[in-house]
Amino acid sequence: MTEKQFTVTADTGIHARPATLLVQTASRFSSDIQLEYKDKKVNLKSIMGVMSLGIGKGASIAISADGNDEEEALASIQELFTKEGLAE
Repeated sequence: MTEKQFTVTADTGIHARPATLLVQTASRFSSDIQLEYKDKKVNLKSIMGVMSLGIGKGASIAISADGNDEEEALASIQELFTKEGLAE
């Protein structure tokens, strides 16, 4: 299992469009990928789960991946965060 911490930098937080991009990215991998925010964990492949967290700017989040492509999954998610200016 691999885990990485991020801080949300987007002014609008993780709203509908970025949440959709995250879910699409996570869904390309077979690993179990979880998003944790304020002691709540959701499946990063579930748009409803991600949206239910209401993640705003400045939020500290953790993304963990467990499976045979976990490293590649986290690298792709980190790349998405950087490219879209969502988190660092």
